[in-house]
Amino acid sequence: MALPVLHALEDCADFSQAVTPFLPQLYALPARVLGVLAGRESLLQLYTETNPLISGFAISVFLGAVFLVVAEINRNYSQVDRAWSLLPTLYIAHFDAWARLAGLPSQRIDAALLFSAIWSTRLTYNYWRKGGYGVGHEDYRWEIIRQQVPKAVFHVFNWTFISFIQSILLFMIAAPVYTILLASTIEPNLTSADIASVAIELGLILTEYIADEQQWAYQSAKKQYKDSAKVPRGFKQADLDRGFITSGLWGYSRHPNFAAEQSIWFFLYQWSCYASKTLYNWAGVGPSFLTLLFQGSTWLTELITAGKYPEYRDYQQSVGMFAPAGFSVYKAPAAAVKAAPRVIRTSDLAKKLQQKEKQKKPKQK
Repeated sequence: MALPVLHALEDCADFSQAVTPFLPQLYALPARVLGVLAGRESLLQLYTETNPLISGFAISVFLGAVFLVVAEINRNYSQVDRAWSLLPTLYIAHFDAWARLAGLPSQRIDAALLFSAIWSTRLTYNYWRKGGYGVGHEDYRWEIIRQQVPKAVFHVFNWTFISFIQSILLFMIAAPVYTILLASTIEPNLTSADIASVAIELGLILTEYIADEQQWAYQSAKKQYKDSAKVPRGFKQADLDRGFITSGLWGYSRHPNFAAEQSIWFFLYQWSCYASKTLYNWAGVGPSFLTLLFQGSTWLTELITAGKYPEYRDYQQSVGMFAPAGFSVYKAPAAAVKAAPRVIRTSDLAKKLQQKEKQKKPKQK
């Protein structure tokens, strides 16, 4: 049997019943894969006879090894980053395909796959337009970490966290769908709670989309301002000179897109709790670790940003990192508005260059 025989919804979230009995399949999987390669059994047979949680976890471990090898060969450590927006949805699609092949109800998993596919499409596009899939592109934070630790330590960091742990994490944030799959064997029909859950997920994706669009518009305007010394329509010079966005959703949260991202996967876990009629369950490990990961990566990002822009520390004190610190929008300190900038503005440099060029023209004649 590839699935446990359960009689109560609460059992679907019980690790000892839903997961433990199938751990031996994980240990036996390498030998069975070799059997498929040798032609002793079919791949479809292996797939349907293996518990979907076990096979999904095994795939994440295998991909971790792929990410490790590619990263070490290319000396580029953003391999997982390139797959980040795709893998959770592929894992949910895996649960959906397995249920269909096993002849199990899949309506509730279809609903989860719907929101996840939309999430993947949006996030993949956003990563692409920022150049994430360009040849040689790498998250700038990896280079900073490489400079701060010994080479051997960084390689160990890649062998563990960057390649394997992150790969497994991308499976674990999708793992709550396994609980929903089990619950569907007892309560197969799509419920109003499932529809409400999808609506909430779509609302969170919309929030993340709005935040990213606001950030993209600001960064595009800042680049245009830097290149031409002209303030684009809809923006103020003081805002662009500040160097970071503080308007829209960013006036209430320093990272509204990150807040929405964490909420998306935490709510999927809550959906699995509701489906299994439990207050909490083992599937919370994934979204919990994701939250810890965002805490660390955001801390590093802000440390870098605060070193570049003097006003950022005031922004940190006034605006919450993820959740709003209050109902009022961020306002720049009066001293920051009146005082002259501590560094030469990009616009001033551009204007000086233009003046020099004008002065040179008569001489050239």
